[in-house]
Amino acid sequence: MAAVGECSLPAPWRPVSLTHVEYLAGDFSGQLLAYLSLCPIFIIVGFVTLIIFKRELHTISFLGGLAFNEGVNWLIKNIIREPRPCEEAHSTVTTKYGMPSSHSQFMWFFSVYSFLFLYLRMHQTNNARFLDLLWRHVLSICLVTVAFLVSYSRVYLLYHTWSQVLYGGVAGSIMAIAWFAFTQEILTPLFPKIAAWPASEFFLIRDTSLIPNILWFEYTVTRAEARNRQRKLGTKLQ
Repeated sequence: MAAVGECSLPAPWRPVSLTHVEYLAGDFSGQLLAYLSLCPIFIIVGFVTLIIFKRELHTISFLGGLAFNEGVNWLIKNIIREPRPCEEAHSTVTTKYGMPSSHSQFMWFFSVYSFLFLYLRMHQTNNARFLDLLWRHVLSICLVTVAFLVSYSRVYLLYHTWSQVLYGGVAGSIMAIAWFAFTQEILTPLFPKIAAWPASEFFLIRDTSLIPNILWFEYTVTRAEARNRQRKLGTKLQ
């Protein structure tokens, strides 16, 4: 047994991490792209937070689609078994196969699904038609830009080839379209029944699929309720 303060390394140590991104020392662009490539982690954390506080079935379905997309990526990687480029450039990688890029597939799934949700699921319900379309267009451009930059970062940082991120983007886009259609045609008609389950009622899980623009609905309902409570409070104080 080693004495206190002495190091004993009987076998190589392995890291436990969700992601491990390396960049060339002194490369500021590489450092920015390395942080940008962590977007999938931020998105997952955002989804978990949103589900905890909103508990909406479509959001849960969206996260389920992302998880299923990751499973498909793992399956394809282990079937094709194409290695990453420049494996010696990085000390640690989570998987040794690179076709298709999981980062690219994840981000393009998220971007394409969000695009379909914005234009096909959310509908205009107020009079600000121009502003409504403007923010959707701006958000869509931002989604595509981030997806492209994350994909580019994987090539720049020598984790993938262009073909690996390209096929990852195509696979993610196809998966997003298929999952959106599955959610709209198969799952959405079942949401009212699922929301009525005792377990769903216990955990306050809700279905908002019949509300065309949930953001506008929550804004108007919250504003009306706040004004109503303010009037009641003012009446009691008189």
